[in-house]
Amino acid sequence: MSTAATTVPGDPDAGVRTPPVPFEPTENRAATGERSGWEQAERRARASQSFWTAVVGVPAIFSVLRLGVEAGGELQTTLLLVANVGPINLLAGFLTTAARLLATALVAVFALGAVLGASGGGAARPPLFARWVEVTPIWFVAASFLMALVTWPLLYLPLLVPAAFAAFQVRPERLHEQPVARVLVVAAVFGGYLFLLVPTLRDAWRQGEALAIVLLVVPPLLALFVAGPLPGVVVRPLATLTQLAVLVVLVWAALPVISTPVLPLTVTTVGDGSGASEDVRGHVVTTDDVNMVILQERGGVRYVPVDQVRGQVLCPSEEELPRHRLRIHDFHVEDSLLEGLGRRVRPVHRVDAACR
Repeated sequence: MSTAATTVPGDPDAGVRTPPVPFEPTENRAATGERSGWEQAERRARASQSFWTAVVGVPAIFSVLRLGVEAGGELQTTLLLVANVGPINLLAGFLTTAARLLATALVAVFALGAVLGASGGGAARPPLFARWVEVTPIWFVAASFLMALVTWPLLYLPLLVPAAFAAFQVRPERLHEQPVARVLVVAAVFGGYLFLLVPTLRDAWRQGEALAIVLLVVPPLLALFVAGPLPGVVVRPLATLTQLAVLVVLVWAALPVISTPVLPLTVTTVGDGSGASEDVRGHVVTTDDVNMVILQERGGVRYVPVDQVRGQVLCPSEEELPRHRLRIHDFHVEDSLLEGLGRRVRPVHRVDAACR
């Protein structure tokens, strides 16, 4: 059945046929919408599965690698460590040494993912970090920033400010509607922040610590410009580069974590009946009624009879020695809030001469 075109006298468009609009049954439109919703739900499920797999699997892989590195790559020594280092101790050791790296990874993912997600503009397939942010609960994001707050060194804590502004998409317009009042609020907050750091900045200037001054002053200013959206032209290449950069930085930062010992470093004084003594520097793996098993710092496992042990002291590693002489209100800049509070409860003891 054809439909004739109607012509109205005096109409300028007379004689021009309008092509009929293709008819789409209601069932097809409903099926298309249902299929689109199902594909979106499936994409979110895959992103959620990949994110939680990374969160749970990466620490487990790191723990196994740490045992192998600690054993010097020797199979028998690795098996000895596996048999005597329990999973709870291994997890505790990993959290105390790698919690900072894990928090850094999560903060970077959430900050970049939120900016890329706000800049997506309805893209059919958002970047990986944006999909992870989309499926992550807000409480987990907040917990990641809280973990970074208590584990990061004080010197790097200002970097959390722009990261938080990016992750939660806080723009300067949300501070106040009027531009003049907004500038006054920002100036008052930043001025109070600098007032608290005046003694530290003065000491850093005297000691020539330019990097410390930049890390303490610049990041809060960058927080005003990091929230999205970004221009659509740069989103896709920026997503690829930033995601690859985060992966490379994490691998580089993970190398010291993998090589960090899982057992405390001690110096054991061993003596025999003749009066001669020897200091054995290493990590105590286990102790029974017969022997003390020590993984020596320079390699190899040594079995020392318990009746020959004359003394033992706990020693710090080289990585624990401070490199800066700056303090922020009685807190050393290389200590985290957790470490600084711990040193107030238990002040740092004098290093024993046997450790040197």
